[in-house]
Amino acid sequence: MPQKQKYPHLLGSKWTAQQPTLGWRHFRVVNRKNEGKWVFAELVAACDESVRLWVNAQALKDRDLWAAGWQTLEEIHGESASRPHG
Repeated sequence: MPQKQKYPHLLGSKWTAQQPTLGWRHFRVVNRKNEGKWVFAELVAACDESVRLWVNAQALKDRDLWAAGWQTLEEIHGESASRPHG
């Protein structure tokens, strides 16, 4: 029986860097690469497709570095919970 693929929903997923990364915060996964037991994701900045980087997919699970989806600065800094939406 074939082994289950790690990170099956990686391609096309969107991520927010908790700190500016290469000048940007919002990225999407456009490619993946399996290297032995490791899985890597190629991220492209949402606002500048020339900005690309490869990261170990395991790093995307680190909430101090990345958040799933695209978040606003208020969400990143935890301010949205204390302010009413209007």
